[in-house]
Amino acid sequence: MTIHPEIAKILATLPAPPEGPLNPGAMRAGEAAQVPPLEERLPLHNVENSTASTAAGDVPVRIYTPVDADDYGLVVYFHGGAFFLGSLDTHDHVARSLARETGCKVISVDYRLAPEAAFPAGLQDCYGVLRWAAENGGTLRWNGRTLAVAGDSSGGTYAAAVTAMAKDDGFAGITHQVLFYPSLDLDFDVDRYPSMRENAEGYGLETAGLKPFNAFYLDNGADPANPLVSPIKRTDLTGLPPALIITAEHDPLRDEGELYGKRLQEAGVKATVTRYAGANHGFVANFSWIPEFYGPFEQTRDFLHGIR
Repeated sequence: MTIHPEIAKILATLPAPPEGPLNPGAMRAGEAAQVPPLEERLPLHNVENSTASTAAGDVPVRIYTPVDADDYGLVVYFHGGAFFLGSLDTHDHVARSLARETGCKVISVDYRLAPEAAFPAGLQDCYGVLRWAAENGGTLRWNGRTLAVAGDSSGGTYAAAVTAMAKDDGFAGITHQVLFYPSLDLDFDVDRYPSMRENAEGYGLETAGLKPFNAFYLDNGADPANPLVSPIKRTDLTGLPPALIITAEHDPLRDEGELYGKRLQEAGVKATVTRYAGANHGFVANFSWIPEFYGPFEQTRDFLHGIR
């Protein structure tokens, strides 16, 4: 299927990437300028900024409560942005939609970014907030049943890595992992996956851009051979929590997400993999206003509630 016409319209308006080195500060400012005002965001019962005290230090979080209830499932959410972009604000709409559809309390993590913070600082923040959420279940009114991790793109990298850290730590509390078009193999050999060549140009995220975009992370201590950097390189996937993996047809990262799902299944892990036709990388964050691309939020709801 060709790229969705609404996505194609917007892709056609995008300027060519700037020449020369990427400027994280300027790119973050550009993202911040696109954040809609508060009055235009999806209303929820309560949204509050807080701080999680973790083994990695104090980590800012934003907690989304969809409705007033006696208790809630918890979703710890990690935003995307190639490890150097993204924020609580740029992905606020994703967290709000996750909260509304699932009925869970969503905890969005403002983890430390590259290049200012070297690996594994951001990952430690994410894992620390997961453990903080479990340890503060009473305050958060956790129902004691659902404790999920979720992430998009590089946030999906962190979600997959956090599930592995938890298993290796003997923490069995994670009940679900939700990965939206995750980056699971940071060895960007273009011949490693067919989607790297099939979707190399013209779909927003381009194969040639993967290395420079991720260089802030990889040049700052993150080794692509490390399974906590490239979760698909983990040899033993047994015992990991059930997974929902969402991929996009026109995404260079499509095949590694789907292969990870297959490897989870082969390891005896329940894993559901859904490819969205006509979609590109980032569609959950960028194009969920298109009705057919709102589906991942509804799938996440059904996945967390055991509905097929």
